[in-house]
Amino acid sequence: MLLFYVRHGEPTYDPDELTYLGHMQAMAVCKRLAVFGVDKIYSSTSTRAFQTAEPLAKMLHKEITQLDFCNEKHAYHDFALMDEEKGRMRWVFAIPRFRRLLISDEVYRLGREWYTHPDFPAGNRFREGLERVKRETEALMLEWGYERDEAHNCYRALRENNDRVALFAHGGFGYLFLSTLLDIPYPMLTTRLDMPHTALTVIELKEDEDGLVIPQAVTMSSDGHLYKEGVPLNNDNGKF
Repeated sequence: MLLFYVRHGEPTYDPDELTYLGHMQAMAVCKRLAVFGVDKIYSSTSTRAFQTAEPLAKMLHKEITQLDFCNEKHAYHDFALMDEEKGRMRWVFAIPRFRRLLISDEVYRLGREWYTHPDFPAGNRFREGLERVKRETEALMLEWGYERDEAHNCYRALRENNDRVALFAHGGFGYLFLSTLLDIPYPMLTTRLDMPHTALTVIELKEDEDGLVIPQAVTMSSDGHLYKEGVPLNNDNGKF
């Protein structure tokens, strides 16, 4: 199976919809995916993600299945903290002092339990958020025929699956989802990987001779479709 993970196009967050540029970006990435061929299309329940998926659904005459657990509002609820300097809530990885903490040796050494570092504010919901995304991701993977194998830190194929699946969602949620699926600690992914609007990440789920499946990223956060279609490259990740 191939999984295409796509961040939505440039939006206005209030109201929740794509800008004119966002629609151009969506058309560009959907044309790219249509060349690959896609069997199933999913999106988060946000309007901006659904609108990004719509061109592909129309091109391929397919329905879009919406997944509420992918909606960024849930991830934001769990992973936003008060930025004293800005005077508002922001993603933990977007706040300079916490970003520096995320790349510290102390946090790296904590591995999957990075959130237990005492310098993170008391009462944070990091653990609950990670557990929620892990639970929902594993349920989705099971629907696709892959069961989590905790002993080997990967998955086990329950049946053959040669589908090509596209999931249109978000940047903030995407870090959590990809961290879970690829088993890469959240601090490493959020501080080392940029995810511009309509960035495409391709995950290959290939079964080995023992039936184990180690999800592998064959393309990470690519926006080559924007170059090909001549779409302006003025993504603004400051909106995270």
